[in-house]
Formats: sequence, C-alpha cells, structure tokens
Amino acid sequence: MKRLWTALRIALIAIVATVAIAYIGVLGYLYFNQRQMLFEAKPGHETPDIHGLAIRDITIHTPDGETLQAWYEPPRPGKPVILFFHGQSGTLEMGKWRYIRMHKEGVGYLALAYRGFSGSTGHPTEQGLLIDGLAAYDWLKSQGFRDRDIVIHGHSLGTGVATYVATKRPARALILEAPFTAASDVASERYPFIPVSLLMHDKFESRTRIKDVHMPLLVIHGTRDSVIPFCDGKRLFGMANGPKTFVAMPNSEHNTLTRDGAYPRYWQFLGLKDEDLDPTLVITPPPAPAPGSYRSH
Repeated sequence: MKRLWTALRIALIAIVATVAIAYIGVLGYLYFNQRQMLFEAKPGHETPDIHGLAIRDITIHTPDGETLQAWYEPPRPGKPVILFFHGQSGTLEMGKWRYIRMHKEGVGYLALAYRGFSGSTGHPTEQGLLIDGLAAYDWLKSQGFRDRDIVIHGHSLGTGVATYVATKRPARALILEAPFTAASDVASERYPFIPVSLLMHDKFESRTRIKDVHMPLLVIHGTRDSVIPFCDGKRLFGMANGPKTFVAMPNSEHNTLTRDGAYPRYWQFLGLKDEDLDPTLVITPPPAPAPGSYRSH
C-alpha cells in the first residue's frame, strides 16, 4: 500500500509539473507574440483605384520619423471631413464601401494606415499608433480645416486611437464604432486564465481616457458582435460625458455595420440629414458647434 501511495504521489507531481510547464509555455507564447496577434498588419503600398472617387494618395510624416500612407478626398463646401481609424487587420482598400458612402454624401475623409500597415513604415505599438493618430489630425489642420470641420471616427481597434486623439485635439464630434473599454479587457475575456493585465503591452485603455473627451459622442454597436461584445460598447458609453448617443444595431456583427446602415445614423447624428429611420434607432443630432466651444487637452 505504501508503494502504491508513493507511485500515486509521483504520478500526481508529474501531472502537475506537466500542466505547469504547458501553462508557462502558453504564457510565453502569448507574451512574445502578442503584438502579432493584436496588430494583424498587412504591409504593402496600396493604390487607390475606386471608380468615381477622387482619392488622393498622400504621405504623412510623424514626429518620430515614420512615413504614413493615407487616402484623402476633400469634402464638398459646407460638409465635414472624417478622420477614420481602421481596425486591427484593416487596410486602406478595405474601407472602399465607407469611402463610397462618404463620397455620395459629399463628406470628406482621411483614412490612415498606421505604421507597419499598408504602405506605412515602422512597426505597430500602442504608443506608435497614438502618435500616428495625432499626426493625421494635424495634417488635416495644416490643410486649413477648422476644429468644427473635423469628425474623429474609429472602428474596433481604431476606437482606441480615436478616443485618445479626441482627448488631445478638439473636433466637431467623436464616432466610436464597435468600441471596447480596453483592448486588454477584450483579451481578458478571451483568455480568462491568463494574467493579461500583467503581460499585455498595448492595452488601449479607452475607459480611462473617455472621461477626458468633451465633444458630442456617438457609440454604435452590433448586438451580435462576436469580436467585441455589445456590452463592452454599452459600458464605455456609460463612462462617457455628454452629449452622447448610443445606437444599437440589431443582429449586426462586428464588420457588418456599414452594410447594415450605420452611415445614415452618422449623417443624422452630424445633422447632415433628417431621414425616416427605424423609430427604435432614431437619435437626436448634437447642437451645432460654436467657435471655441471645445476644449483641447
């Protein structure tokens, strides 16, 4: 019997050791590959070739020496320009259907490729993307746009960049499409047995930054989002200052909001159109911006 118990203890120790080694291996893999998992960059210069659109392929230089590719189409007179930040695996070309909708409305846009994405130099990190976002905003200002002409818009990972830029630069409004409270919160939900808060470099903590946003805010989220849970968008919205509006898109997924009718909601939010929309989704446009009414941080 003693020998049996000894054998069982040895077997148990071996199992625990094996599990521990495997767990440490998983931690190591996630730690050293986290940026490849978070930033699914697809490098390579993209040429704008979308029928009917007058897109200019431009270059933006960052203060830390990177060169960023961006696509720009100016607005028609009296229309705003949207500074758009894409998600973790986005490319400039993937924004095609957004550009078409903005072009039809006469709204201008500057779609940025972060460092390491599309034709931009460098390697993506949170700090780098935040620098890129500010550089893109400052480029618009260098073109003569006023604060009240610029709308900051982010999708998915881009909401982390957009939220940060909105804390540092004044604008007409902030649009967050399928946002998170923090990238680290999403990772914690996916890997509940991993100490994400200790291991993750690029946390994009919008929940700590949103309190410093002082401009009209629209949050839009699909109720069936399988990438960033719908409740995450609701939580971030609850932390934000007013004036603010939340639009729930029934049965929309993470990447189907454009197809499912997000842009008519954007135009209504910005006061560009007064359309007959689903009464459950009708929103009230923010008041017209007045000079000097926004605070810069």
